[in-house]
Amino acid sequence: MYNRLLSLPESSFFLLGSGGTGKSTFLKEALPRAVTINLLEEKTFFAINSKPGAFAEILAATNDGDWVIVDEVQRIPELLNEVHNAIVSRNLSFALCGSSARKLKRSGTNLLAGRALQRYMGPFLPSELGQDFLIDKALTVGLLPVVWMSKSPRETLQSYVALYLKEEIQAEAVVRNLSGFARFLKIASLFHGQVLNAS
Repeated sequence: MYNRLLSLPESSFFLLGSGGTGKSTFLKEALPRAVTINLLEEKTFFAINSKPGAFAEILAATNDGDWVIVDEVQRIPELLNEVHNAIVSRNLSFALCGSSARKLKRSGTNLLAGRALQRYMGPFLPSELGQDFLIDKALTVGLLPVVWMSKSPRETLQSYVALYLKEEIQAEAVVRNLSGFARFLKIASLFHGQVLNAS
């Protein structure tokens, strides 16, 4: 495992970033005693989504001042009202992890009015990889942890891009012409890092 350079805030925070950057792993290691609510688990998601008081019941079992991790918080943005209340009334600290800041902002949900900092986790940095950093590999498959650490990075990258197109672009209707956007990604990768010829 590689140590990320991101430092853990002392108060509640949003940890945002693309899927596969290692947000959940980072939080588990940084906050081993925290109560974890993983909304990626369908059982947990449906239990909380179908019973409005279920989230409050989980929080009621914690002690004042405890840390609580809510993973994939963008799946139920309405939970942020309960989070806000728990921060104010019980002094709980929250690590709110998610891969879609756009969903949170677009849904008009409570973004905690300055009571939670924002942190972003991106791909690996060369300094995080140390001696394992390989420039050829980085230029070929990038530095996304889920791809970098895969036994077959090229296949993992292809699957990741296909999933990204389906989940992030098509599902959220970010662009209407999906095939055109897929072609644009290839062209953008070819010209990435080159000098732009404005003429």
